[in-house]
Amino acid sequence: MTAPLQSAPVTLPSVQELGEWQPYVIGLDLSLTSTGVAGLGWAKAHRPGRRRTHERLDWLCTQIRGDVQEAALVVVEGAAYAQGAQAGHHELAGLWWLVTQDLWRHRIPYAVANPHHRTIYATGRANPAQDRPPKERSRAAKGMVRSVAADRYGVECEGPGRYDQADATVLAAMGLDWLGYPTVPVPDTHRRALEAVRWPEVTPPAAK
Repeated sequence: MTAPLQSAPVTLPSVQELGEWQPYVIGLDLSLTSTGVAGLGWAKAHRPGRRRTHERLDWLCTQIRGDVQEAALVVVEGAAYAQGAQAGHHELAGLWWLVTQDLWRHRIPYAVANPHHRTIYATGRANPAQDRPPKERSRAAKGMVRSVAADRYGVECEGPGRYDQADATVLAAMGLDWLGYPTVPVPDTHRRALEAVRWPEVTPPAAK
């Protein structure tokens, strides 16, 4: 996947008041069945149900467009290449490009963080459940990220899309941290993940 296109530095707008001012940053964990979306203090999941391929993609893009239209920065999870042979990979790649193309078209800066970046930022390790039996590692790691969303950021992620919401919560926190507005202190062992993310060329906004 190519890097986000920006023809010139973009000055991020002031779009949200939450007590102490914070830029409006969105995290997106794209999925064909349950796309996680999160901002400062909230998270939700878009679940298209039984919609078929094109209707599903169109519905998800419409929902996401409503979430990001005023965003100062969007942090999108990139592909997990090790899972590339799974069914639906082409459709998921299509959703990724449709969403990022829409962001580019509307000049909304976006960053790309892969799953390891997100997990390191949340837990300090790319494989935090390495000591668990192989079949349990993925679910255990997801549970750890979900716990971080609740304990560190105060976002309780519940229901069928709880792990997607938690992933998006961490992605949004990464964007805020990179802009200079971390919501809570994060250890350097976790913040090192920011160095590997593909960030857009932007000028961070000034607080009001």
